[in-house]
Amino acid sequence: MIPVEAITNLQKSTVELWHQNKPDPQVDGLLKLAMEQHRRNYNLWHEEDIARSPDVSDTEIARVKRSIDKLNQSRNDHIEQLDDAIIKRLVESGVNPEPGTPMNTETPGSAIDRLSIMALRIYHMTEQVNRTDATEEHKQKAAERLQRCFEQHADLSKSLEELLADLFAGRKFLKVYHQFKMYNDPTMNPYLYAKKST
Repeated sequence: MIPVEAITNLQKSTVELWHQNKPDPQVDGLLKLAMEQHRRNYNLWHEEDIARSPDVSDTEIARVKRSIDKLNQSRNDHIEQLDDAIIKRLVESGVNPEPGTPMNTETPGSAIDRLSIMALRIYHMTEQVNRTDATEEHKQKAAERLQRCFEQHADLSKSLEELLADLFAGRKFLKVYHQFKMYNDPTMNPYLYAKKST
């Protein structure tokens, strides 16, 4: 089985480490893949913060937008790599679902991605709760949202555990649906290939 708690603990601890500019923990295999996917969300989160600042120059906004595009592409690639790694484990475990076994609309990689974002949201919402320059009303609002974040994180963790249990028992079938994002591909984006031909 895939250790969901180990993944969520890693996501939580690395958010804290990265904010303190500390080195990555030594992990390998699926945990390393999950950490690398999580890093893309961490970097995206902070680039999105810059993009919404009203005092950032147009040049900086353009840089940030390009960075966000690249990070999003890499984030999606890593989600697919997580799912590929889980499929490999299923094969190695001898799981062979019967034809017609139901599939899930969300893959484990997508759920791990959502848990990554929840870890970031919890970290930053906790910062809001602890702000010394904010009003009590602001901190109370953040505290209420933080509790909902914890609840959502727990629900999603449980759902992922149940999905993985179903996959490894052969009750559900996992297939990776590659997104084939076209806008970053100069041979698929009409604006890019039309510009190249002129």
